[in-house]
Amino acid sequence: MTTTNPTTNLTTNPTVNGQVIGLAHYAGRGLLETVLARTGTTFEESVALHAAAAAGGTVARDRLVDRLTGALKTGETPARQAVDELIAAKLLDEPAPGQVSLTDSGRELFESIQAGGKEIATRLYAGIPAQDLETAGRVLTLVTERANAELAAL
Repeated sequence: MTTTNPTTNLTTNPTVNGQVIGLAHYAGRGLLETVLARTGTTFEESVALHAAAAAGGTVARDRLVDRLTGALKTGETPARQAVDELIAAKLLDEPAPGQVSLTDSGRELFESIQAGGKEIATRLYAGIPAQDLETAGRVLTLVTERANAELAAL
């Protein structure tokens, strides 16, 4: 017997599709937004901090903007605005023309956000078998690659 969850309007054993993926994304993002709200950080800013940290702390400004536009599927203007806001808040600085670096405050904020995100993920993924998580990861990576290829072809 298939039942429907009134909150999501999905069956209890759905096949993965855009709606299932989207609902999972927005539910998890809603939890992350509570972490971000405590720090006064926007989602876009958190992605920029993550990208700067992943680059070793210093990155070309244009590369960081490209990373944001690609990851968030947003325009260049909002991506540049997020970087500018981080510079204004002294979470990023400009050690050389065209370069941005995490400040000590920026690194602390990033680590705090990441810790909050890891706590959320630990709760959400608890009890899900590793094999299921690996399968889901492979499927979602493939779907992302295909969607990005289609977007690039537009």
